[in-house]
Amino acid sequence: MDRRLFTSVLLATPWMAGAQTDPLAARLRAGACVVLLRHAQTVPGIGDPPDFRLDQCSTQRNLSDEGRLQAGRIGQWFTSRSLQPRAVRSSAWCRCKDTADLAFGNHQVWPALNSFFGSGGRETQTAQLRAALGRVPAGQFEVWVTHQVNMTALTGEGMTMGEGLVVDARGKMVARSTFG
Repeated sequence: MDRRLFTSVLLATPWMAGAQTDPLAARLRAGACVVLLRHAQTVPGIGDPPDFRLDQCSTQRNLSDEGRLQAGRIGQWFTSRSLQPRAVRSSAWCRCKDTADLAFGNHQVWPALNSFFGSGGRETQTAQLRAALGRVPAGQFEVWVTHQVNMTALTGEGMTMGEGLVVDARGKMVARSTFG
C-alpha cells in the first residue's frame, strides 16, 4: 500500500470510529424524532422590548455576536456528522430565524413555534407540536427552532440558549446537547 494512502487511512480511522459511535448522531439517524432547538445566545434581556414587531428585527431582542457564532457551530456539528434534517422549522422571531439560517441555511416559519411568553396560546400550540411529532418518519428527523417557554411546555425541561432537546414521537426527551 502506498505510504500516503496508509497514513491517510490511519489518520481517518479514529474520526470514522467516533462518527459511528456517536450516540446522539445515531439517535438522529434512527429518526422519528425532532431536535427542539432553543435559539442561540441573544443580547441581554428577557422577552422583547415593549411594542416589538415580528416584521421588524430591529424592534426585537436579537442574537449577540456570540450567538451568531454559536449557531454556526451548531450547524458545523450536524454537517460534520452528515446529518441533514428533513425540515427546519422556526418561530417567526428573528433570533430563531437567524439561528436556523446560520446553522442550517434555511427555515420555514411555523406559528406553532412562536413564543407565547406573556400571552396565551400555550395549550393550542403545544397540542400542534405534539401532533406533528408523530408525523416524523423513521430514518428522518426535523429541527424546530423555538423559545424556552415552548420547549418547557412540551417537555417539562429547562435548557440554555443554543441547547437542543431530542424529542421522540411521544414528546419524551431522549437526549440533549449544545452541539459542540
